[in-house]
Amino acid sequence: MASQPVAAGDASGTRPDGTSFSGHIGQTLMLGLPLAGAQLAQMSINVTDTALIGRLGPEPLAAAVLAAQTFFLVWMFGAGFAQAVMPVAAAAAGRGDVPGIRRSVRMGLWVVLLYGALVMVPLWHTEAILLALGQEPRVSALAGAFMRILQWSMFPALLLVTLRSYLGVLDRANVILAITVFGAILNGALDVVLIFGHLGAPALGMAGAAYASVTANIAMALIVFLYTWKAPGLAAHELYVRFWRPDWQAFAEVLRLGWPISTTIVAEVGLFAAASILMGWLGTIQLAAHGIALQLASIAFMIPLGLASAGTIRVGQAYGAEDWTGVGRAGTAALVLAVGIAFVGALFFWIIPEALISLYLDRNDPNAAAVLAFGAPLLFVAAAFQFVDGLQVVASGLLRGLKDTRIPMLIALFSYWVIGMPVAYLLAFKLGFGGPGVWIGLASGLLCAAVLMTARFQARARLGLTPR
Repeated sequence: MASQPVAAGDASGTRPDGTSFSGHIGQTLMLGLPLAGAQLAQMSINVTDTALIGRLGPEPLAAAVLAAQTFFLVWMFGAGFAQAVMPVAAAAAGRGDVPGIRRSVRMGLWVVLLYGALVMVPLWHTEAILLALGQEPRVSALAGAFMRILQWSMFPALLLVTLRSYLGVLDRANVILAITVFGAILNGALDVVLIFGHLGAPALGMAGAAYASVTANIAMALIVFLYTWKAPGLAAHELYVRFWRPDWQAFAEVLRLGWPISTTIVAEVGLFAAASILMGWLGTIQLAAHGIALQLASIAFMIPLGLASAGTIRVGQAYGAEDWTGVGRAGTAALVLAVGIAFVGALFFWIIPEALISLYLDRNDPNAAAVLAFGAPLLFVAAAFQFVDGLQVVASGLLRGLKDTRIPMLIALFSYWVIGMPVAYLLAFKLGFGGPGVWIGLASGLLCAAVLMTARFQARARLGLTPR
Protein backbone atom coordinates (compact mmCIF):
# COMPACT_ATOMS: atom_id res chain seq x y z
CA MET A 1 0.00 0.00 0.00
CA ALA A 2 1.37 3.39 -0.92
CA SER A 3 1.31 6.14 1.65
CA GLN A 4 -0.18 9.49 0.74
CA PRO A 5 1.96 12.64 0.77
CA VAL A 6 0.64 15.37 2.99
CA ALA A 7 2.50 18.37 1.63
CA ALA A 8 4.70 19.31 -1.25
CA GLY A 9 8.25 18.04 -1.21
CA ASP A 10 9.82 15.16 0.68
CA ALA A 11 10.31 17.33 3.75
CA SER A 12 6.71 16.81 4.74
CA GLY A 13 6.67 13.08 5.37
CA THR A 14 3.87 10.61 4.70
CA ARG A 15 0.71 9.39 6.37
CA PRO A 16 -1.24 6.14 6.39
CA ASP A 17 -4.24 6.10 4.04
CA GLY A 18 -6.26 3.67 6.20
CA THR A 19 -7.41 1.36 3.40
CA SER A 20 -5.64 -1.94 4.09
CA PHE A 21 -4.46 -3.77 7.19
CA SER A 22 -1.83 -5.65 5.19
CA GLY A 23 -0.66 -2.33 3.84
CA HIS A 24 -0.20 -1.06 7.37
CA ILE A 25 1.85 -4.17 8.18
CA GLY A 26 4.13 -3.40 5.24
CA GLN A 27 4.44 0.29 6.01
CA THR A 28 5.14 -0.37 9.69
CA LEU A 29 7.85 -2.86 8.76
CA MET A 30 9.41 -0.46 6.25
CA LEU A 31 9.63 2.22 8.92
CA GLY A 32 10.08 0.04 11.98
CA LEU A 33 12.89 -2.25 10.80
CA PRO A 34 15.38 0.57 10.11
CA LEU A 35 14.41 2.17 13.41
CA ALA A 36 14.89 -1.18 15.15
CA GLY A 37 18.21 -1.60 13.36
CA ALA A 38 19.27 1.82 14.59
CA GLN A 39 18.21 0.87 18.13
CA LEU A 40 20.27 -2.32 17.86
CA ALA A 41 23.27 -0.44 16.53
CA GLN A 42 22.96 2.08 19.38
CA MET A 43 22.67 -0.75 21.89
CA SER A 44 25.69 -2.46 20.37
CA ILE A 45 27.83 0.40 21.67
CA ASN A 46 26.96 -0.56 25.26
CA VAL A 47 27.09 -4.28 24.44
CA THR A 48 30.56 -3.98 22.92
CA ASP A 49 31.78 -1.95 25.89
CA THR A 50 30.39 -4.48 28.36
CA ALA A 51 31.62 -7.53 26.45
CA LEU A 52 35.17 -6.23 26.18
CA ILE A 53 35.25 -4.94 29.75
CA GLY A 54 34.14 -8.44 30.77
CA ARG A 55 37.53 -9.64 29.58
CA LEU A 56 39.05 -7.58 32.41
CA GLY A 57 37.26 -9.66 35.08
CA PRO A 58 34.01 -9.81 37.09
CA GLU A 59 34.77 -6.73 39.21
CA PRO A 60 35.26 -4.31 36.27
CA LEU A 61 32.26 -5.93 34.57
CA ALA A 62 30.07 -5.37 37.64
CA ALA A 63 31.23 -1.74 37.84
CA ALA A 64 30.52 -1.19 34.15
CA VAL A 65 27.02 -2.66 34.57
CA LEU A 66 26.23 -0.25 37.40
CA ALA A 67 27.66 2.77 35.60
CA ALA A 68 25.98 1.93 32.28
CA GLN A 69 22.62 1.38 33.97
CA THR A 70 22.94 4.69 35.82
CA PHE A 71 23.83 6.58 32.64
CA PHE A 72 21.06 4.84 30.72
CA LEU A 73 18.49 5.72 33.38
CA VAL A 74 19.40 9.41 33.29
CA TRP A 75 19.68 9.51 29.49
CA MET A 76 16.33 7.78 29.01
CA PHE A 77 14.55 10.39 31.11
CA GLY A 78 15.90 13.07 28.80
CA ALA A 79 15.07 10.91 25.78
CA GLY A 80 11.43 11.04 26.84
CA PHE A 81 11.35 14.72 25.89
CA ALA A 82 12.95 13.82 22.56
CA GLN A 83 10.26 11.20 22.03
CA ALA A 84 7.58 13.79 22.74
CA VAL A 85 8.73 15.45 19.52
CA MET A 86 7.65 12.34 17.60
CA PRO A 87 3.83 12.44 18.07
CA VAL A 88 3.70 16.24 17.77
CA ALA A 89 5.76 16.30 14.57
CA ALA A 90 3.91 13.26 13.19
CA ALA A 91 0.52 14.89 13.73
CA ALA A 92 1.83 18.06 12.05
CA ALA A 93 3.04 15.95 9.10
CA GLY A 94 -0.36 14.24 8.93
CA ARG A 95 -2.12 17.57 8.44
CA GLY A 96 0.59 19.04 6.17
CA ASP A 97 1.82 21.61 8.72
CA VAL A 98 5.51 22.18 7.91
CA PRO A 99 5.96 25.04 10.44
CA GLY A 100 4.46 22.76 13.10
CA ILE A 101 7.15 20.16 12.41
CA ARG A 102 9.88 22.78 12.73
CA ARG A 103 8.49 24.24 15.94
CA SER A 104 8.21 20.90 17.72
CA VAL A 105 11.70 19.72 16.74
CA ARG A 106 13.42 23.00 17.52
CA MET A 107 11.87 23.28 20.97
CA GLY A 108 12.58 19.61 21.59
CA LEU A 109 16.26 20.37 21.06
CA TRP A 110 16.01 23.26 23.50
CA VAL A 111 14.47 21.02 26.16
CA VAL A 112 17.00 18.18 25.89
CA LEU A 113 20.00 20.49 25.91
CA LEU A 114 18.74 22.20 29.07
CA TYR A 115 18.12 18.79 30.64
CA GLY A 116 21.63 17.63 29.74
CA ALA A 117 23.13 20.58 31.59
CA LEU A 118 21.05 19.82 34.70
CA VAL A 119 22.14 16.19 35.08
CA MET A 120 25.90 16.63 34.79
CA VAL A 121 26.40 17.27 38.52
CA PRO A 122 24.63 14.14 39.85
CA LEU A 123 26.40 11.99 37.26
CA TRP A 124 29.73 13.34 38.47
CA HIS A 125 28.91 11.95 41.94
CA THR A 126 27.95 8.44 40.80
CA GLU A 127 30.38 6.77 43.23
CA ALA A 128 28.77 8.44 46.25
CA ILE A 129 25.29 7.52 45.00
CA LEU A 130 26.23 3.85 44.56
CA LEU A 131 27.84 3.71 48.00
CA ALA A 132 24.65 5.13 49.51
CA LEU A 133 22.75 2.33 47.75
CA GLY A 134 24.85 -0.32 49.46
CA GLN A 135 27.19 -1.30 46.62
CA GLU A 136 30.71 -2.58 47.30
CA PRO A 137 33.26 0.28 47.71
CA ARG A 138 35.75 -1.01 45.11
CA VAL A 139 33.03 -1.58 42.51
CA SER A 140 31.51 1.83 43.28
CA ALA A 141 34.89 3.54 42.84
CA LEU A 142 35.45 1.89 39.47
CA ALA A 143 31.92 2.79 38.33
CA GLY A 144 32.34 6.41 39.44
CA ALA A 145 35.61 6.83 37.55
CA PHE A 146 34.04 5.28 34.45
CA MET A 147 31.04 7.64 34.66
CA ARG A 148 33.16 10.80 34.91
CA ILE A 149 34.22 10.13 31.34
CA LEU A 150 31.04 8.53 30.00
CA GLN A 151 28.78 11.36 31.20
CA TRP A 152 30.09 13.67 28.45
CA SER A 153 28.16 11.48 26.02
CA MET A 154 24.93 12.93 27.40
CA PHE A 155 24.69 16.02 25.18
CA PRO A 156 25.42 14.32 21.83
CA ALA A 157 23.27 11.32 22.76
CA LEU A 158 20.25 13.53 23.53
CA LEU A 159 20.80 15.60 20.39
CA LEU A 160 20.96 12.40 18.38
CA VAL A 161 17.72 10.90 19.73
CA THR A 162 15.80 14.16 19.13
CA LEU A 163 16.90 14.43 15.52
CA ARG A 164 16.22 10.73 15.12
CA SER A 165 12.58 11.40 16.01
CA TYR A 166 12.52 14.16 13.39
CA LEU A 167 13.98 12.00 10.63
CA GLY A 168 11.71 9.08 11.53
CA VAL A 169 8.63 11.25 11.05
CA LEU A 170 9.98 12.26 7.63
CA ASP A 171 10.36 8.58 6.65
CA ARG A 172 14.17 8.82 6.63
CA ALA A 173 14.79 5.95 8.99
CA ASN A 174 17.46 4.51 6.67
CA VAL A 175 19.59 7.60 7.27
CA ILE A 176 19.26 7.06 11.01
CA LEU A 177 20.31 3.44 10.60
CA ALA A 178 23.36 4.26 8.49
CA ILE A 179 24.64 6.90 10.91
CA THR A 180 24.11 4.69 13.95
CA VAL A 181 25.83 1.70 12.34
CA PHE A 182 28.81 3.93 11.58
CA GLY A 183 28.90 5.04 15.21
CA ALA A 184 28.74 1.45 16.46
CA ILE A 185 31.63 0.40 14.20
CA LEU A 186 33.68 3.40 15.29
CA ASN A 187 33.01 2.63 18.95
CA GLY A 188 33.99 -1.02 18.55
CA ALA A 189 37.25 -0.16 16.83
CA LEU A 190 38.12 2.43 19.47
CA ASP A 191 37.23 -0.04 22.24
CA VAL A 192 39.74 -2.58 20.98
CA VAL A 193 42.45 0.04 20.62
CA LEU A 194 41.90 1.93 23.87
CA ILE A 195 40.89 -0.83 26.30
CA PHE A 196 43.74 -3.20 25.43
CA GLY A 197 46.34 -0.77 24.04
CA HIS A 198 46.65 -1.68 20.36
CA LEU A 199 48.19 0.37 17.52
CA GLY A 200 50.56 2.06 19.92
CA ALA A 201 47.83 3.44 22.19
CA PRO A 202 48.08 2.99 25.98
CA ALA A 203 45.97 0.23 27.56
CA LEU A 204 43.35 2.32 29.40
CA GLY A 205 41.09 -0.53 30.54
CA MET A 206 37.61 0.61 31.53
CA ALA A 207 38.46 4.25 30.81
CA GLY A 208 39.22 3.30 27.21
CA ALA A 209 35.66 2.05 26.73
CA ALA A 210 34.28 5.31 28.13
CA TYR A 211 36.44 7.43 25.81
CA ALA A 212 35.34 5.29 22.86
CA SER A 213 31.66 5.81 23.67
CA VAL A 214 32.05 9.57 24.02
CA THR A 215 33.88 9.81 20.70
CA ALA A 216 31.31 7.68 18.86
CA ASN A 217 28.37 9.68 20.21
CA ILE A 218 29.96 13.00 19.27
CA ALA A 219 30.68 11.70 15.76
CA MET A 220 27.09 10.49 15.25
CA ALA A 221 25.57 13.71 16.58
CA LEU A 222 27.80 15.80 14.31
CA ILE A 223 26.86 13.77 11.23
CA VAL A 224 23.11 13.88 11.91
CA PHE A 225 23.33 17.62 12.62
CA LEU A 226 25.08 18.26 9.29
CA TYR A 227 22.57 16.04 7.48
CA THR A 228 19.51 17.79 8.92
CA TRP A 229 21.11 21.15 8.14
CA LYS A 230 22.28 20.49 4.58
CA ALA A 231 20.30 17.53 3.18
CA PRO A 232 18.19 18.16 0.05
CA GLY A 233 14.49 18.30 0.81
CA LEU A 234 14.86 19.53 4.39
CA ALA A 235 15.54 23.19 3.64
CA ALA A 236 11.81 23.99 3.86
CA HIS A 237 11.89 23.28 7.59
CA GLU A 238 14.61 25.87 8.32
CA LEU A 239 15.36 23.91 11.46
CA TYR A 240 18.41 25.92 12.55
CA VAL A 241 17.42 29.32 11.16
CA ARG A 242 17.12 31.73 14.11
CA PHE A 243 17.48 28.74 16.40
CA TRP A 244 17.84 31.02 19.42
CA ARG A 245 14.27 32.34 19.04
CA PRO A 246 11.87 30.63 21.46
CA ASP A 247 8.44 29.28 20.60
CA TRP A 248 6.96 28.97 24.04
CA GLN A 249 3.77 27.23 22.95
CA ALA A 250 5.73 24.42 21.27
CA PHE A 251 8.20 24.38 24.18
CA ALA A 252 5.30 23.89 26.62
CA GLU A 253 3.75 21.12 24.50
CA VAL A 254 7.03 19.19 24.41
CA LEU A 255 7.30 19.55 28.19
CA ARG A 256 3.63 18.63 28.73
CA LEU A 257 3.89 15.44 26.70
CA GLY A 258 7.52 14.76 27.50
CA TRP A 259 7.62 14.54 31.27
CA PRO A 260 5.01 11.73 31.45
CA ILE A 261 6.86 9.90 28.64
CA SER A 262 10.13 10.36 30.53
CA THR A 263 8.55 9.14 33.76
CA THR A 264 7.06 6.13 31.97
CA ILE A 265 10.41 5.22 30.45
CA VAL A 266 12.28 5.72 33.70
CA ALA A 267 9.68 3.70 35.60
CA GLU A 268 10.66 0.71 33.46
CA VAL A 269 14.38 1.45 33.17
CA GLY A 270 14.43 2.18 36.90
CA LEU A 271 12.83 -1.18 37.55
CA PHE A 272 15.74 -2.90 35.83
CA ALA A 273 18.28 -0.60 37.50
CA ALA A 274 16.74 -1.44 40.89
CA ALA A 275 16.97 -5.11 39.94
CA SER A 276 20.71 -4.55 39.43
CA ILE A 277 20.89 -3.12 42.94
CA LEU A 278 19.11 -6.20 44.31
CA MET A 279 21.54 -8.42 42.42
CA GLY A 280 24.42 -6.46 43.88
CA TRP A 281 23.16 -7.42 47.34
CA LEU A 282 23.39 -11.08 46.30
CA GLY A 283 27.06 -10.73 45.27
CA THR A 284 29.47 -9.71 42.51
CA ILE A 285 29.13 -12.97 40.57
CA GLN A 286 25.35 -12.69 40.60
CA LEU A 287 25.52 -9.04 39.50
CA ALA A 288 27.87 -9.89 36.64
CA ALA A 289 25.55 -12.68 35.46
CA HIS A 290 22.55 -10.39 35.76
CA GLY A 291 24.36 -7.73 33.72
CA ILE A 292 25.00 -10.18 30.89
CA ALA A 293 21.41 -11.48 30.89
CA LEU A 294 20.11 -7.92 30.99
CA GLN A 295 22.28 -6.94 28.02
CA LEU A 296 20.94 -9.88 26.01
CA ALA A 297 17.34 -9.09 26.93
CA SER A 298 17.96 -5.45 26.02
CA ILE A 299 19.25 -6.45 22.58
CA ALA A 300 16.06 -8.39 21.89
CA PHE A 301 14.01 -5.47 23.25
CA MET A 302 15.45 -3.02 20.71
CA ILE A 303 13.35 -4.51 17.90
CA PRO A 304 9.94 -3.98 19.55
CA LEU A 305 11.23 -0.60 20.72
CA GLY A 306 11.84 0.32 17.08
CA LEU A 307 8.36 -0.94 16.21
CA ALA A 308 6.97 1.19 19.04
CA SER A 309 8.54 4.29 17.47
CA ALA A 310 7.11 3.30 14.10
CA GLY A 311 3.72 2.83 15.75
CA THR A 312 3.91 6.28 17.34
CA ILE A 313 4.69 7.85 13.97
CA ARG A 314 2.07 5.90 12.00
CA VAL A 315 -0.68 6.47 14.57
CA GLY A 316 0.38 10.11 14.99
CA GLN A 317 0.20 10.76 11.25
CA ALA A 318 -3.25 9.16 11.03
CA TYR A 319 -4.36 11.12 14.10
CA GLY A 320 -3.21 14.41 12.54
CA ALA A 321 -5.03 13.52 9.30
CA GLU A 322 -8.17 12.51 11.29
CA ASP A 323 -7.98 9.04 9.72
CA TRP A 324 -9.56 7.04 12.54
CA THR A 325 -9.60 3.77 10.59
CA GLY A 326 -5.89 4.28 9.93
CA VAL A 327 -5.29 4.79 13.65
CA GLY A 328 -6.77 1.38 14.46
CA ARG A 329 -5.07 -0.49 11.66
CA ALA A 330 -1.68 1.10 12.26
CA GLY A 331 -1.88 0.21 15.94
CA THR A 332 -3.01 -3.36 15.42
CA ALA A 333 -0.28 -3.92 12.82
CA ALA A 334 2.39 -2.81 15.28
CA LEU A 335 1.03 -5.07 18.04
CA VAL A 336 0.91 -8.11 15.75
CA LEU A 337 4.48 -7.52 14.61
CA ALA A 338 5.66 -7.12 18.21
CA VAL A 339 4.32 -10.56 19.18
CA GLY A 340 5.98 -12.22 16.19
CA ILE A 341 9.36 -10.61 16.90
CA ALA A 342 9.13 -11.53 20.58
CA PHE A 343 8.64 -15.19 19.69
CA VAL A 344 11.85 -15.22 17.66
CA GLY A 345 13.84 -13.63 20.49
CA ALA A 346 12.41 -16.05 23.05
CA LEU A 347 13.48 -19.04 20.95
CA PHE A 348 17.13 -17.96 21.08
CA PHE A 349 17.01 -17.57 24.87
CA TRP A 350 15.41 -20.98 25.33
CA ILE A 351 17.62 -22.90 22.92
CA ILE A 352 21.16 -21.50 23.36
CA PRO A 353 21.39 -19.60 26.68
CA GLU A 354 24.91 -20.85 27.55
CA ALA A 355 26.31 -19.92 24.15
CA LEU A 356 24.88 -16.40 24.40
CA ILE A 357 26.23 -15.80 27.91
CA SER A 358 29.64 -17.16 26.95
CA LEU A 359 30.07 -14.32 24.46
CA TYR A 360 30.69 -12.04 27.45
CA LEU A 361 33.10 -14.31 29.33
CA ASP A 362 36.76 -15.24 29.25
CA ARG A 363 36.70 -19.02 29.75
CA ASN A 364 40.15 -18.83 31.38
CA ASP A 365 38.78 -16.66 34.17
CA PRO A 366 38.23 -18.80 37.31
CA ASN A 367 34.84 -17.15 37.91
CA ALA A 368 33.51 -17.72 34.38
CA ALA A 369 31.81 -21.03 35.17
CA ALA A 370 30.00 -19.54 38.18
CA VAL A 371 28.76 -16.58 36.13
CA LEU A 372 27.55 -18.94 33.39
CA ALA A 373 25.73 -21.22 35.83
CA PHE A 374 23.98 -18.30 37.50
CA GLY A 375 23.09 -16.53 34.25
CA ALA A 376 21.47 -19.37 32.29
CA PRO A 377 18.30 -19.62 34.46
CA LEU A 378 17.86 -15.86 34.16
CA LEU A 379 17.65 -16.14 30.38
CA PHE A 380 14.88 -18.74 30.66
CA VAL A 381 12.78 -16.19 32.56
CA ALA A 382 13.80 -13.43 30.12
CA ALA A 383 12.56 -15.58 27.23
CA ALA A 384 9.12 -15.80 28.80
CA PHE A 385 8.73 -12.05 29.29
CA GLN A 386 9.82 -11.10 25.76
CA PHE A 387 6.14 -11.27 24.78
CA VAL A 388 4.75 -8.98 27.47
CA ASP A 389 7.72 -6.61 27.24
CA GLY A 390 7.17 -6.19 23.50
CA LEU A 391 3.44 -5.66 23.90
CA GLN A 392 3.76 -3.08 26.65
CA VAL A 393 6.33 -0.93 24.85
CA VAL A 394 4.42 -0.97 21.56
CA ALA A 395 1.09 -0.23 23.25
CA SER A 396 2.73 2.66 25.08
CA GLY A 397 4.07 3.97 21.78
CA LEU A 398 0.63 3.77 20.18
CA LEU A 399 -0.89 5.79 23.01
CA ARG A 400 1.84 8.42 22.54
CA GLY A 401 0.77 8.70 18.90
CA LEU A 402 -2.62 9.79 20.29
CA LYS A 403 -0.83 12.27 22.59
CA ASP A 404 -2.01 10.19 25.54
CA THR A 405 0.87 10.16 28.01
CA ARG A 406 -0.34 10.82 31.57
CA ILE A 407 -2.51 7.75 32.14
CA PRO A 408 0.13 5.44 30.59
CA MET A 409 2.60 7.00 33.02
CA LEU A 410 0.37 6.04 35.96
CA ILE A 411 -0.06 2.53 34.54
CA ALA A 412 3.72 2.18 34.30
CA LEU A 413 4.33 3.41 37.84
CA PHE A 414 1.69 1.04 39.22
CA SER A 415 2.81 -1.96 37.18
CA TYR A 416 6.53 -1.68 37.78
CA TRP A 417 6.73 -0.33 41.31
CA VAL A 418 3.54 -1.54 43.00
CA ILE A 419 3.58 -4.96 41.31
CA GLY A 420 6.99 -5.74 39.78
CA MET A 421 9.51 -4.58 42.36
CA PRO A 422 7.70 -5.85 45.49
CA VAL A 423 7.22 -9.25 43.83
CA ALA A 424 10.92 -9.30 42.87
CA TYR A 425 12.04 -8.51 46.43
CA LEU A 426 9.60 -10.98 47.99
CA LEU A 427 10.61 -13.87 45.74
CA ALA A 428 14.34 -13.17 45.85
CA PHE A 429 14.89 -12.48 49.54
CA LYS A 430 11.87 -13.67 51.50
CA LEU A 431 11.06 -16.86 49.61
CA GLY A 432 14.66 -17.73 48.72
CA PHE A 433 14.45 -17.77 44.91
CA GLY A 434 17.48 -15.47 44.57
CA GLY A 435 18.28 -14.13 41.10
CA PRO A 436 15.48 -15.95 39.22
CA GLY A 437 13.01 -14.51 41.75
CA VAL A 438 14.16 -10.99 40.86
CA TRP A 439 13.53 -11.70 37.18
CA ILE A 440 10.11 -13.27 37.80
CA GLY A 441 9.20 -10.04 39.59
CA LEU A 442 10.30 -8.06 36.55
CA ALA A 443 8.09 -10.23 34.34
CA SER A 444 5.05 -9.70 36.57
CA GLY A 445 5.35 -5.92 36.30
CA LEU A 446 5.75 -6.07 32.52
CA LEU A 447 2.70 -8.33 32.22
CA CYS A 448 0.54 -5.91 34.17
CA ALA A 449 1.66 -2.98 32.00
CA ALA A 450 1.10 -4.92 28.78
CA VAL A 451 -2.46 -5.83 29.69
CA LEU A 452 -3.48 -2.35 30.88
CA MET A 453 -1.86 -0.35 28.06
CA THR A 454 -3.08 -2.64 25.29
CA ALA A 455 -6.60 -2.50 26.73
CA ARG A 456 -6.44 1.30 26.85
CA PHE A 457 -5.50 1.56 23.18
CA GLN A 458 -8.27 -0.85 22.19
CA ALA A 459 -10.77 1.24 24.18
CA ARG A 460 -9.51 4.56 22.71
CA ALA A 461 -12.89 5.70 21.29
CA ARG A 462 -14.83 4.81 24.44
CA LEU A 463 -12.26 6.72 26.52
CA GLY A 464 -12.49 9.78 24.28
CA LEU A 465 -8.97 9.52 22.86
CA THR A 466 -10.41 9.42 19.33
CA PRO A 467 -13.93 10.22 17.99
CA ARG A 468 -14.34 6.61 16.83
